Amino acid sequence: MPENPSEGWRFPEPTHNHRQCVQSALERAESLCRARGCRLTEQRRRVLALIWQSHRPVGAYALLDGLRESGHNAAPPTVYRALEFLLEQGLIHRVESLNAYVGCPQPEEHHHAQFLVCRACETALELDARAIDEAVADCAAHCGFKVERQTVEVRGLCPRCQRKTHHG
Repeated sequence: MPENPSEGWRFPEPTHNHRQCVQSALERAESLCRARGCRLTEQRRRVLALIWQSHRPVGAYALLDGLRESGHNAAPPTVYRALEFLLEQGLIHRVESLNAYVGCPQPEEHHHAQFLVCRACETALELDARAIDEAVADCAAHCGFKVERQTVEVRGLCPRCQRKTHHG
């Protein structure tokens, strides 16, 4: 992701080609797993596809319901194992405040993501701002703190919800 928001960080517009977005994420995941020598099983693929169905973080039980609605017999441990694999491979991120998961648009390399989460529609936009990572690392080091896991989430209103609020 770019350091400069004008280079690519944007909330999806209503005209966003979501089918292409999902297809691209699945193709990328297949390729990365193959290159890493691990398997993107059909169950893992289905869970990943459900996560990419929207840009809103989705919880484990909603994923379970989605699998069942599409005719797949799934139990909670199956979904959690798939989520664990997808997290380990960097294909998804956990949005801590929502206890939900969102697809990673940059899974090629491990990174700490930051999220802008709309409080109205719950759409999440992943940022990969190295400057934020560096600021957290510098502050932590100054305090003698060893960062093991980092999640930065900022809540507010996305452009679309701002327009609705302003015009509604």
